[in-house]
Amino acid sequence: MPWLMILALLLVIVLAGAGFAFKLLWILAVIALVLWLLGFVARGTGAGGRRGRWYRW
Repeated sequence: MPWLMILALLLVIVLAGAGFAFKLLWILAVIALVLWLLGFVARGTGAGGRRGRWYRW
């Protein structure tokens, strides 16, 4: 039965690592969203005084 304890320990380690990675991805997504929204506010004006497009394509 020691293999069952090792399997349970590995499962706990994998789930803990996945939880940390999932939280890290949420934090990165929120940072990207804030930067994307700041792009609307911080964009400059064009030659005619109009605001240019915020995207490049």
